[in-house]
Amino acid sequence: MPRPIEAIVHTAALAHNLQRARCAAPDARVWAVVKANAYGHGIERTYDGFRRADGFALLEPGEACRVRQLGWTGPILLLEGAFDAQDLAACVRLQLWHVVHRPEQIAWIAALDTRQTQHVFLKLDSGMSRLGFGPRAYRAAYARLRALPQVASITHMTHFADADRDHGTDRQWALFRETVAGLPGGHCLCNSAATLRQGRELLAPGEWVRVGISNYGSSPDYPVHDAAHWQLQPAMSLRAGLMAVRQVRAGTAVGYGSTFRAERDLRVGTVACGYADGYPRHAGTGTPILVDGVRTRTLGRVSMDMLAVDLDPVPQAGVGSEATLWGASSQGTVLPIDEVAQAAGTVGYELMCALAQRVPTRVER
Repeated sequence: MPRPIEAIVHTAALAHNLQRARCAAPDARVWAVVKANAYGHGIERTYDGFRRADGFALLEPGEACRVRQLGWTGPILLLEGAFDAQDLAACVRLQLWHVVHRPEQIAWIAALDTRQTQHVFLKLDSGMSRLGFGPRAYRAAYARLRALPQVASITHMTHFADADRDHGTDRQWALFRETVAGLPGGHCLCNSAATLRQGRELLAPGEWVRVGISNYGSSPDYPVHDAAHWQLQPAMSLRAGLMAVRQVRAGTAVGYGSTFRAERDLRVGTVACGYADGYPRHAGTGTPILVDGVRTRTLGRVSMDMLAVDLDPVPQAGVGSEATLWGASSQGTVLPIDEVAQAAGTVGYELMCALAQRVPTRVER
């Protein structure tokens, strides 16, 4: 008998969440961001849910090759561009669009021997201090690219560092407009937070948005707004079974280090999930969890393969009962991944991406 744990990727939820982005930015073109193996969900598992995207955005030619092998013939964007000159050969072979954020990438394009012209996204560092040309260097980089016969089009791009809060885009948006004023080319500005919060305000028809975390059912501005506020559905559910149930007396320790002692007599369940499955070890007592669809809490430290759960709110639970670590339970109750992440002092992105290979994963269509 296999160990009672599995992750479920919900195709209908992926499609629904993509449509929520379209509703927020109805005249935009949408990149479905599938970097990091589709945020831990699996590129191949999410492809059907994202078929109605206008393009796929990712990091490496290897990921792009997987998308092409699935049958996608539309645009694919390398979000960090070429890592070396050899990557441009893959861009030609796979017909990839790519970001330019440093001078060496322009030199590689200039040396590229091909009749297939390149679609380039030129990145402005408008305040993230991560990738991109500064405002003073941006126009010169644009002029260099525009003069190259290898370049078919240039799209202006930046990344909003603070789109998850009110007026968080104001300064960067003003700098972007000032920098690109008068330069031909489209725009690619909004991430999930900016798309949902300000899509209608910031975007002109036909511009590109890059939708990542919201496609997977996590709120991009949690805890200001939760996933329900944006009408997002969980794209991944992590479920496991109860392996054992015991009654413990008040004062009894549960788990490594005796960090939790029962405040009263308790029924405690042992769940077949631990940090080797991708569940955060730093999730302490009180992290929310569902048992048979009923909300309860974890107890003590998370072990490599197991964790403990308080069964007092679920008197009917026993060995074999379902524990939902995040996502939707079989009963339909939803535990947002953002709540689990907050209790563990992290973000939903990390939990999704940390799902271990040993966890069996199936697609629910």
